[in-house]
Amino acid sequence: MNDQSSQDEIVRIPIMQRMLDNPFLLLFIGVVFPAVFYIIWGIMEIVTIPIAN
Repeated sequence: MNDQSSQDEIVRIPIMQRMLDNPFLLLFIGVVFPAVFYIIWGIMEIVTIPIAN
């Protein structure tokens, strides 16, 4: 009878495990993070170019 009550308990999956088990979220992070990083890097490079006289 104790086995039945243990099966009825709700298993709580940690939030990080739920995030890392989602392949679409990992794909989204893998595409968006480098894109945002390179856009910010490009803007920083353009801003640091000296103005021509």
